Amino acid sequence: MTDPATFGAQEARSLIARKQLSPVELAKACIARVEALDHAVNALIARDFEGMLDGARKAETAVMAGDPLGALHGLPFAVKDMIDVTGLPTTFGSEAFVDNIATSDDAIVVAMRSAGGLAMGKTNTPEWSAGGNTRNRVNGVTANPYDLTHTCAGSSGGSAVALACGYAPLATGSDTGGSLRNPAAYCGVVGLRPSPGVVPGDTRAVGLFPISTSGPMARSVGDAGLMLSVLARADNTDPFTTVINGRTPWDADSFANLPRRDLSSLRIAVTEDYGFAPTETLIRSHFRAIVPKLAPFLGELEETTPDCTDADRIFSVLRGVQFLGIHARLFDETPERVGPNVADNVREGRSYSAEDVAQALFAQSRFHRDWQAFFETLDFIISPAVAISPRPWREMYPARIDGSPTKSYYHWLAMAYASTIPGHPSITIPCGMDANGMPFGLQIVGRRHDDLGVLAVAAELEAIIAGTDMAVPAPDLAALRAAPPLSQAAEFLTFN
Repeated sequence: MTDPATFGAQEARSLIARKQLSPVELAKACIARVEALDHAVNALIARDFEGMLDGARKAETAVMAGDPLGALHGLPFAVKDMIDVTGLPTTFGSEAFVDNIATSDDAIVVAMRSAGGLAMGKTNTPEWSAGGNTRNRVNGVTANPYDLTHTCAGSSGGSAVALACGYAPLATGSDTGGSLRNPAAYCGVVGLRPSPGVVPGDTRAVGLFPISTSGPMARSVGDAGLMLSVLARADNTDPFTTVINGRTPWDADSFANLPRRDLSSLRIAVTEDYGFAPTETLIRSHFRAIVPKLAPFLGELEETTPDCTDADRIFSVLRGVQFLGIHARLFDETPERVGPNVADNVREGRSYSAEDVAQALFAQSRFHRDWQAFFETLDFIISPAVAISPRPWREMYPARIDGSPTKSYYHWLAMAYASTIPGHPSITIPCGMDANGMPFGLQIVGRRHDDLGVLAVAAELEAIIAGTDMAVPAPDLAALRAAPPLSQAAEFLTFN
């Protein structure tokens, strides 16, 4: 008998509607996965299994009564520990918020629940989502299920691991410099960073800085599209969500029913580094090996990249200023409760002058215009999702890549923040195992606001990959069950 925890969101939702899968059976299977595996990976750091089971029983009653069913009816979902779920802690991975219990649901959770989704708990994140390694001094480390000594990336690392291990078919993520794309790549799942405003951020602290956004994470492109159809709602509290007469310009329902796309008609840019990302030789080699395998299905390929001049400086300044605005008071008043990455960001933000910020904003505008000109003649970009293969989680960040020093603790995320700066939709899909035996993520970037096109192309490529040696296998669940508790590992909670 198939374990219901292996079902994707679309498959499970269809089976539930046809009365071939009980929401209670699905919820219990997901709980069993968590209880069998989470000791090894530490992905789900707060749980509401009783609440999920109660919701599952109500969902089953609705099915049997023939009631209308929402898009996510009876589907468990995991929530990144950066947004609120009523009754559960929202720690942000911060020692200052260990006892912070949410009294209401974040708008994203409200949308998911309204569509019939069942919140199962909170997933681990670096402190305040600062960094690409999911570890903090409150909840400890989250390990990569493909190698428990290695990082799952971040900051949505707990969500990616939960998906890879079968805890739930859907999980929330958020992304500034690849925070949902990078862990998706490292864990063999799918992560979509939408165009700014497609997923409203009514609690985003810096509303007029569109470098951070929430997005869907799932085990397939279609499932990510289904989740996006629920998240992409009209909400004029987000200045980047266009709402006219109560509607957005994008049709949210279309994300759940992706159109077929003729890949052979497309003009696609191919780049292994965007001209500036410090890309590891191993990653370059893997990318060069997979492009010829995909090329027969694609149209015109051109090795080129948009102009990414000043990308590092633009991202550093805007990111630093954002962190300064959000975390300066916490850093000044309780520095002992602030971890090294957040502290570094506050200090970095203070190092910039008003002129630095002005120049970064002007440079971002030029960067955006250059990207729009680039996409006048090309339809999509494909690239690696991350510049390096997963490293040991005890390494807070890579100080060197192929012997060359990195500029900052987030410089290795450059492959992702290239498309963050101009605000283009970007998706990561699994595409083979690299030379280290770890999942490799392929990034697909489209025109601004062509989120539907990005999903459709990704779905076509996903189908091609599935029938080849580029398919990424599931983690070894038996090995995870037999693994010792991650909490016993040295440096699980302490790091410099």
